[in-house]
Amino acid sequence: MANSIFSSSFAAVGSKALDSSMSLLNYNRTSKPVHQCSIISRSISSQKKNIMMCASVDGLDSVNSSSIPLEADVPMPIVLIDQDSEPDATIVQLSFRDRLGALIDTALKDLGLDVLKGTVTTENSVIQTKFFITRLATGRKVEDPDLLERIRLTIINNLLKFHPESSERLAMGEAFGIKAPEKKLDVDIATHIHVKDDGPRKSLLYIETADRPGLLLEIIKIMADININVESAEIETEGLVAKDKFHVSYRGAALNSSLSQVLVNCLRYYLRRPETEEDSY
Repeated sequence: MANSIFSSSFAAVGSKALDSSMSLLNYNRTSKPVHQCSIISRSISSQKKNIMMCASVDGLDSVNSSSIPLEADVPMPIVLIDQDSEPDATIVQLSFRDRLGALIDTALKDLGLDVLKGTVTTENSVIQTKFFITRLATGRKVEDPDLLERIRLTIINNLLKFHPESSERLAMGEAFGIKAPEKKLDVDIATHIHVKDDGPRKSLLYIETADRPGLLLEIIKIMADININVESAEIETEGLVAKDKFHVSYRGAALNSSLSQVLVNCLRYYLRRPETEEDSY
């Protein structure tokens, strides 16, 4: 338990952590967000146009879909948060296009984070920007799952705002973008969960499922409810899909086959049925 990066911070707030994340977004699966609209001017493809910007109460901006033409070849947006690779920093990596590096740098600092260094690599039309971040107050990597989810949603917010064409490739583009994804994922088909040993003291949990706001906190809460500790995580958003890896343990040891099956069953039941009552699994 001493090595768990999430359990102590999550246990301190219990089930309220999930409520906090969802209130942050004011997101409801059965209702549309409230918007405040104003006309602004933006340069697009070297032409000046007036477009309608709709700022939702949760801070994710929506854009009138008739104002901005979508480009035919839109790369897959990928957001990766890596807790494993660096012992003293959290790595945040974005793969898409230009114009987001400095913007995300500023946005992360607004969350009370210190950007230690950054790298940029380019492959064809895709630009990969990587940040090494710590908490400004402590100088340590980010361990709070609520803050990790805020980081992820802040980056997606910037994508939707400054690259509105990405909305058709992101799950949250349906509610907040200029164009909803044409293909919607069947959660039953899209959800895959596996557990395997990764040494005597920890197991590797892999989860692939349809992305949605608050997903990380939902997963962490389910594991906390059955006393499984999360020691590190790699959180990846690849278009419509979340692909997350967690190093987990139970009382300082790897999960046995019975507990692994319990974990898989709990996660599969809840993730495939997000509208299920909280404690019904």
